[in-house]
Amino acid sequence: MDFKSIYSVVADDFEAVNRFIAEHLDSSVPLVREVGEYIVSSGGKRLRPLVSVLSARACGYHGDRHVDVAAIIEFLHTATLLHDDVVDESSLRRGRPTVNAVWGNAASVLVGDFLISRAFQLVVAVGNPHLLNILADSTNIISEGEVLQLLNCRDPNTDEERYMRVIHHKTAKMFESAAETGSVLGEAGDNLALRQAMAAYGRHLGIAFQLIDDVLDYIGDADELGKNVGDDLAEGKPTLPLIYTIREGSAEQAAMIKDAIRTGGLDNLPSIIDTVKQSGGLEYTINKAREHTQLAIESLAPVPASAYKEALTNLAKEAVSRNF
Repeated sequence: MDFKSIYSVVADDFEAVNRFIAEHLDSSVPLVREVGEYIVSSGGKRLRPLVSVLSARACGYHGDRHVDVAAIIEFLHTATLLHDDVVDESSLRRGRPTVNAVWGNAASVLVGDFLISRAFQLVVAVGNPHLLNILADSTNIISEGEVLQLLNCRDPNTDEERYMRVIHHKTAKMFESAAETGSVLGEAGDNLALRQAMAAYGRHLGIAFQLIDDVLDYIGDADELGKNVGDDLAEGKPTLPLIYTIREGSAEQAAMIKDAIRTGGLDNLPSIIDTVKQSGGLEYTINKAREHTQLAIESLAPVPASAYKEALTNLAKEAVSRNF
C-alpha cells in the first residue's frame, strides 16, 4: 500500500483537514495571509495530521473534532519548520524557496509564532484538557530538541545517544503527539493502555522517518527530496551515518568527516558519501530505522482490527522504504 492508498482510507476526513487549515490561516494582517497561502500551496505529505486522523478513527472516534486536532498538529509542525529554516539558514524546502528566503528571517519567525498561537487558540476551542496537556508538553520538548541540535551542531564528538535524543525531541515527538491526540478523542480517552500504545507508535514512526531522512541526505535525489543533497553536512549536523562512520571507520576517514562537521564544508562531499557507504553507515542507519518501524507496528497490538489500523501499519512500512 503506497501513500496514495493510505490517504484514500480517510480521503473525506483529509479534505476536511485541508479546508480547515486554509480557513484558519486567515488573518487581518496581509503578510500573514500571504505567507499562509504560500505555505498551504507548498504541498508536503502532511504525515502528522494523517497520523492523527488515522489514530482517531482506529480508536473508534466518530465525531468531527479530529479535523481540528489534525490541523492543529500541522500548524505546530509548520511553525517548527519556519523556525528551523531560519536557524539553519535554509533556502530550499519541498523544492521551493523557504519563507525566510522570500520574505526574510523576521517574517518567518513571526509567522511561525502566529501559527503556534493560532494552534493553541484552536485547541482551547476543542475543550479537551488532555489535548491541551499533550500539546503543551510536546511544544516544550520540541523546543528543547531545537536547542539540543544547536548544541550538537559542528560538534564531531556527538555520539549516538546524544543524537537519538535530538531525534526524539525534535522529530519523533510531533509524530507521537499526533498519534496520542488522535487516540484521546476516541476510546483511548479513558483507556490509558491504548493511548500509550498509540503514543509509542507515533514515537517509533517518527524516529524511523528521521533516520531515513538522514540516509537520503547522502543518496537521495535533490528533486525528490526538495532540498540539496548534503544539506545536513553543510549545516554541520552530525547525523547517524556520520556518527557511525567516525566510530567504525579508519582514523583517516574519521578525521575527514570530523573536519567536515566542524567547518560545514562540502569540499569532500563525494569522498564522504563514498566513505559513509563503504563503512556501512547507511546500512546501519537503515537497519535502525527498520527496527523502529517494527516497534511501531508492534505498538499497534492493542488497537482493534480495522482499515485504519491497517493503514497505520502500512504507513510505518512505507515511511521506511521510500526512495531507495
